[in-house]
Amino acid sequence: MTPPEPWAHLPFFRDGYPRIKATLAAETRPVLPPEEQRFAALDLCPPDAVRVVILGQDPYPTPGHAHGLAFSTEADVRPLPRSLGNIFKEMQDDLGACPPNGDLRFWARQGVLLLNTSLSVPAGDANAHAKLGWSTLTRQVIADLSRTPRAFVLWGKPAQGFARYIHTPEGGRAGDHLILTSAHPSPLSARRGFFGSRPFSSVNNWLTEKGAPPINWINPGAPT
Repeated sequence: MTPPEPWAHLPFFRDGYPRIKATLAAETRPVLPPEEQRFAALDLCPPDAVRVVILGQDPYPTPGHAHGLAFSTEADVRPLPRSLGNIFKEMQDDLGACPPNGDLRFWARQGVLLLNTSLSVPAGDANAHAKLGWSTLTRQVIADLSRTPRAFVLWGKPAQGFARYIHTPEGGRAGDHLILTSAHPSPLSARRGFFGSRPFSSVNNWLTEKGAPPINWINPGAPT
């Protein structure tokens, strides 16, 4: 699979991806998501279109759930993965409503990059590809996007570990970015600071203050 053209300038695709691709080709277990969806988050959000970055960890390990965007699922997945269910609970409290299903591709079409820090997982074995080298891509994406002010949403310590790669925008100040941190929406940690953090209204308030349109977090049928 070739890298998404708007991101092909990142050194990862020359220096790191060939080795990962060979490792995945030798993997005897089914790998999720399917290869053609592995870079879906980057395909839907070229660099110039990204307004918000939400970092996840690795794809859902249940076949049929992951489609290449962090936290997002196919529309027919029921029940929702527990982390996504907690995201929707917080959105309900924050905004008064939430999407009708787990397909968040309509967020991506508005410039919300839903990037996992690992882009593959063997079916049924969560985090098994966490040390495969995908994190190099995450670091390079964040550093590249830091050139202009953006919102970065970092849930949980693994995501927050990438905050060091958020640089001062060119010609600007460190405070020009919005960086939101809280506990992860996982059932193991959501009550330790994720619930009540109101990330969705915080992002929209920041965008509005900059004169940019807010994100439609709720209605996939609304014009974007």
